[in-house]
Amino acid sequence: MMSTAWSWFVIIVTLANIFACWWLIVWATKNKANNSKEGDVTGHVWDGDLQELNNPLPRWWLYLFYFTIVFGLGYLALYPGLGNFKGFLNWTEISQYNNEAREVHEAQIALFAPLAKLSPEELIKNEQALLTGGRLFAANCAGCHGSDARGARGFPNLTDDDWLYASDFDGIVMSISNGRTGVMPAWQAALNDDGVQEVTAFVRQLSGQDADSQLAAKGEARYNIFCVACHGVEGKGNPAMGAPNLANNIWLYGGSEAAISESVANGRIGKMPAQKDFLTEERIRLIAAYVSSLAK
Repeated sequence: MMSTAWSWFVIIVTLANIFACWWLIVWATKNKANNSKEGDVTGHVWDGDLQELNNPLPRWWLYLFYFTIVFGLGYLALYPGLGNFKGFLNWTEISQYNNEAREVHEAQIALFAPLAKLSPEELIKNEQALLTGGRLFAANCAGCHGSDARGARGFPNLTDDDWLYASDFDGIVMSISNGRTGVMPAWQAALNDDGVQEVTAFVRQLSGQDADSQLAAKGEARYNIFCVACHGVEGKGNPAMGAPNLANNIWLYGGSEAAISESVANGRIGKMPAQKDFLTEERIRLIAAYVSSLAK
């Protein structure tokens, strides 16, 4: 909102320019060439034989100029543009946004209402639910998990059967709604370089990779002291804590010796943000159904 003085300044300058354009058109279309007739030579010559004739603008062209002036005045009367004058339609970008948002919301209610009544099992088998859930996944989840949901380093693959947390429908809904924070402490200070190397060898052995048997044997003893509480005696992890399974060849940060050593020595912190503040319950259920269908 501008001051009254500036508002009047904008109004006067804008209208003056419009009427100046109208006056210029009227003045330019008058016959000022010594009362010469249409088609007479005005006396201006270029390049030796190129003469200017006294021919008026085509009528359609002249009317087009007038139309733009009338259109401009009509637009400024209906919509904001003349200082603080809001226009007779009282239009604002905020009101238009609110109207469009309301229309979208009503359309979404009509779309989601039938799906909201379906059970998880029915949602996973419903084509419309999966199509909608896939679009919601692409808009809200693909940035981390990828458009194909196969994840990346540090972001879980959602298409296999290896889950850090509960993989049932309710568990996936909880993960999406509340987010997850996975923290593995750094063990460098407690294990030292030798201990990190030994535990790394044992973990590689757990997952079926080649490892020094003597180092692995020493690493098992250390594993049972520092790691077993989260990952379990057999290294199969604990979904209640988000501790990954170390006995397969599926790795969140990489299964090479260097990657495992880095995880053991420096720890890992993984965070999935909660989506309940951005997505409605209906949308979260549809994404969960989509993810469940991928896992199956």
